[in-house]
Amino acid sequence: MTKAQFQVFSSPEFVAQAVASHIAEVVRARPQTVLGLATGKTFVSIYEALVRVSAETGLSFAEASSFNLDEYVGLPVGHSASFRRYMEEHFFRHVDLPADRALLPEAGDDAEAACSAYEAAIAARGGVDVQLLGIGRNGHIGFNEPGSAFDGRTQVARLTPSTIAANTSDFPPGEVPPPEAITMGIGTILDAHAIVLVATGAAKAEALARAFLAPMDVDCPASALQQHAHVTVFCDEAAFAGMGPKA
Repeated sequence: MTKAQFQVFSSPEFVAQAVASHIAEVVRARPQTVLGLATGKTFVSIYEALVRVSAETGLSFAEASSFNLDEYVGLPVGHSASFRRYMEEHFFRHVDLPADRALLPEAGDDAEAACSAYEAAIAARGGVDVQLLGIGRNGHIGFNEPGSAFDGRTQVARLTPSTIAANTSDFPPGEVPPPEAITMGIGTILDAHAIVLVATGAAKAEALARAFLAPMDVDCPASALQQHAHVTVFCDEAAFAGMGPKA
């Protein structure tokens, strides 16, 4: 039986509100919190809710820091589909998180050096306090695709065709996502003091069940979360459907 704690809600909207409230509570309790942030369609409503909480309650991120999970390799600065642009539009520009402490991987001319630098920056901040994660239909977390080592560190990952296809709608017509991205490795993710995994919709039900009910397997990267002592899963009823009544 998985050690993860499940919070199940009737709709994605309630999931978003609950995750935002949870993160707000963490930051209020420890203003210097180091957040691990994620992107993707699931998180748009979460950031909207968190921005709303900040505006309505005066929640400040002025002493916080953040590290995003990943960024594409090879996109021009400011590209509309970059995760930096996503974070600016949905979160960074709406809160008082200092720009020099809102970090994403940056490949530059030497992607391998960038990976090492990102690991060092996370360590210099004392590690991630709370890591937000989504889960892919194939069980990927970050851009750690099936087959990724559970002890992997920040690295250049080659994306599977299914992941590229899933993300193509984020790009302008005629463009496809780059084949590579820098991503926190599974080992880096597992170093976070606490992990919040978010899953909504029936399309994620199988992946969620594989992650927490089946034995750990590199073919389902999210199953590595079974090793972590402090995982909370926020999901809707549709995503939870495969877990059974006693998960």
